[in-house]
Amino acid sequence: MSECIDSRAFRHITYGLYIVCSIHEGKKNGQIANTVFQVTANPPRIAVSINKENLTHEYISNSGLFSVSVLDESAPMKFIGAFGFRCGRDIDKFSFCSEVKVGETGCPIVMDYVLSVIETRVFNSVDVGTHTVFFADVISAEMLREGEPLTYAYYHEVKKGRSPKNAPTYEAHVNKEE
Repeated sequence: MSECIDSRAFRHITYGLYIVCSIHEGKKNGQIANTVFQVTANPPRIAVSINKENLTHEYISNSGLFSVSVLDESAPMKFIGAFGFRCGRDIDKFSFCSEVKVGETGCPIVMDYVLSVIETRVFNSVDVGTHTVFFADVISAEMLREGEPLTYAYYHEVKKGRSPKNAPTYEAHVNKEE
């Protein structure tokens, strides 16, 4: 990174913490993502940034489908870790869930520790180097309950979480144990 760029400045950009899921050929996977944002209100569209090395990226690229579950502050670290630090090629991440709903498109939607859920169909994507930003039309959206959304700041400051290597916010010198 350039010496004139202080990466600490990026920590002031606000993020949430979400579980993004997809399905392809009957197989499902999900992962933690911190870069989900609303693009337009009419028509309702959102975008997500996913690392190209992640299995979820492969599934979204092939199926054109993804769901977003908005986590609340009560989500335990073990649950977050299952979706954020484990590979779906090695484990069934959904075995850590008590409830997974199948959406209108067949896409899995995690319901544990969740305030709201959104199901989408991709209409465009942009290659941004290590990640792809997928732009999607919202197929359905549901508010499940009131509560405080889990922010990336809360995750780092209160829960003492760290950024996984495939996260857009990963900094090797901050995560020295990796």
